[in-house]
Amino acid sequence: MSRILFVLPLVLAASPALAQQGHGACARDVSRLCRAVINEGDTAVLTCLKQHRGRLSRACERVLTENGL
Repeated sequence: MSRILFVLPLVLAASPALAQQGHGACARDVSRLCRAVINEGDTAVLTCLKQHRGRLSRACERVLTENGL
């Protein structure tokens, strides 16, 4: 889970506020759906989230959508 603390802010690094919002909104989704790719880097995690779009929490989906991801 600690790796998630670093990955999400980097994936959503458009702004510090966005990074914090993304981490809070998507940390559980990353842990639940993308644990296998956490060590593969930020792009792999973001790709995983997009692949599981239909299973994301509303908050995480909203963060991705609002940021054109």
